[in-house]
Amino acid sequence: MSIPAIPDPAAHAPYATVEEYVNRWTDRIWQERGVGLIRECYAPEVIVHGASGTVTGVEPVVHGTLQRITSFPDRIGGAEDIIWESRGSDSFISSHRSLHTGSHQGHSVYGAPTGHSFAFRGIAHCLVREGWFVEEWLVRDEYELVRSLGLDPTEVAAELAARGGAERPTDTDPGNDLLATGVSGRRPGDHKAECELILTQFHELWNQCLLDRTERFVAPDVRCHTTRSRTLQGRDQYRDDVVSLLGCVPDAQATVLDLAAHTAPDRGTRVAAVWRLEGHYTGVPAYGPATGEPVSILGVSHYTVREGKIAEEWRIFDELALLTQIERHRRAG
Repeated sequence: MSIPAIPDPAAHAPYATVEEYVNRWTDRIWQERGVGLIRECYAPEVIVHGASGTVTGVEPVVHGTLQRITSFPDRIGGAEDIIWESRGSDSFISSHRSLHTGSHQGHSVYGAPTGHSFAFRGIAHCLVREGWFVEEWLVRDEYELVRSLGLDPTEVAAELAARGGAERPTDTDPGNDLLATGVSGRRPGDHKAECELILTQFHELWNQCLLDRTERFVAPDVRCHTTRSRTLQGRDQYRDDVVSLLGCVPDAQATVLDLAAHTAPDRGTRVAAVWRLEGHYTGVPAYGPATGEPVSILGVSHYTVREGKIAEEWRIFDELALLTQIERHRRAG
C-alpha cells in the first residue's frame, strides 16, 4: 500500500493547508497569547524530543511556553520555511524553521533580564495525526541566544549542569531504510533522488570522513547557515565546518532519524533531515578540556536541492546543551 503524497484535508482541519495549520496555531499560541490552546492541538501524551532529553505530556509544553513568553515577551518567531510531507491520509510531518528575534525583558533560566536583543534560529519537526501534534523533535541555537544576551555560554552551561540539566537526547532507532520509513513513520515514494543525496553525504562526509568528496554533494556556491548565526559560503567553508565539529569528536557517527521532502513552485525542492551525532569528546578542546566521555547531539538540517546538489543548508543544533553534557561529565568525574 503506497503512502499518499497529500494528506486528507481532515488531517489539518480546520485550516485549508498544512502551512496555514502550522502558522495559525503558532501565532494563536505565541503572538496572541492563547497558551492554553496548546491543549487543543497537542495530544495529551505528546512526546517532545529535545537537545536536553525527552518529555511526555501536554502540560510540560504549556509550562515551557509560559516560561519562554515571560522571559522574552516581545519575541517574534518568524516562519522562514515549512517543509511538509504526508504520513498517510490522516497524518503529516511539518518541519518548521523559524527566526526568533526579540529582547530579554523578563527573568529566565539564564538569570535576570539583561535587556539585550537576540536573533537565532530553531526548527520544530512535528508529526501531526488527525489534527493533533503527537510527536516533535525540537532544536534551537541556544548558544547564540545566550551569547546575544551578553552571557558566557560556558558559565551558563556550568550552572545548568549543577542543576542537573542536559540529559543526552533519547536514543531512537530509525530502522534500515530511511527512504521508506523514519522515526515518524512510512514515507511517500517521491523525492527519492534528493533524499538519497542527503543520506549519502552524511555517510561519506560525516561517518567516513571522506571530505575530499564534498564537491559530489554540494554546489560550488553553496551556503550553509549554522550555529552562532554563521553563514558559510562555498565548498571549502562548508567542508571545513564539518571538519571542525568532527575534530572535537573524532569517532563521531551520524544517524539520520527522519526525512521529509517537498517541492513548492516558489521555493523549489527542500529536504528536512533529523539527525543525531554521537561519539566521545576526545579531540580538539573547542568546548573546554576534552573529557573522553560520550556526547550526543540532536540536530535538524533543512536543505535546498538544485540540479542534484545541495545549494543551501540551514543546520541547527544546540551547542549549549553540548557544553552542559560535557560539564556534567566533568563534574561526575
